[in-house]
Amino acid sequence: MSRKHPIISITGSSGAGTTSVKKTFEQIFFREKVNAAYIEGDAFHRYDRAEMRTQMAKEAERGNKHFSHFSPETNLFEELERAFRDYGETGTAVTRHYVHDAEESALHGAAPGTFTDWKKLPENSELLFYEGLHGAVVTDKVNVARYADLKIGVVPVINLEWIQKLHRDRSARGYSTEAVTDTILRRMPDYIHYICPQFTETDINFQRVPTVDTSNPFIARWIPTPDESMVVIRFKNPRGIDFPYLLSMLPQSWMSRANSIVCPGAKLDLAMQLILTPLIMQLIERKRSLK
Repeated sequence: MSRKHPIISITGSSGAGTTSVKKTFEQIFFREKVNAAYIEGDAFHRYDRAEMRTQMAKEAERGNKHFSHFSPETNLFEELERAFRDYGETGTAVTRHYVHDAEESALHGAAPGTFTDWKKLPENSELLFYEGLHGAVVTDKVNVARYADLKIGVVPVINLEWIQKLHRDRSARGYSTEAVTDTILRRMPDYIHYICPQFTETDINFQRVPTVDTSNPFIARWIPTPDESMVVIRFKNPRGIDFPYLLSMLPQSWMSRANSIVCPGAKLDLAMQLILTPLIMQLIERKRSLK
């Protein structure tokens, strides 16, 4: 970890809502005038869209039914660890962009489903912000988690995650329910081995829990709304957290354990603002005090 060049890492599973969490952080950075550099997790996938399809077909022919983009085989974990380490030491690092669609293609000048060239991050940023699948990954070869100063986990309970994936892939990508189910099954071993363990490494977890029946996610007709959900907020180290203040500011919230708060799903953004703003400013003030 680095006092001079702090790193904030947001880790979530696919469809967990990390993109909306990123917007919350951007609001905090704008309000508090923090100059942040950004790294996107999918920039460190090993294969572009076409290459991934080819590799999946090859692995299927070999009998590997669990080839997914959650694993070390399909990601550049060493390069991601190096980026975190370099930023902590020098205040800059090398990254790239994965181009998702036509809009991003026009912005970056690369075809959808491909990567841009590797480039250094802008100079003079005050912190690094990572958002993706592997911001706290630890394997027998790499330890990305040790380089982040603040690690946030964002994850829904598993049935809710499946509902979100089913609805997104069917509506936005035109997949059938059977195709999405096959994807879920294919990813499950890597999800268990490389995604779930990261939420033990994180400093704070935000987990959305539906309060409506999601017992069979494969026939759910819509995604539970924030008003139909609660959020469980778990602090790895609760020391110094002003729980009475948070409870007073988050109506209908309560403490379920000595290190956990439960609040209404619609209050997630407010909860993040209240909890994360002082933690971000602690990192920034610590950095600025070194000048």
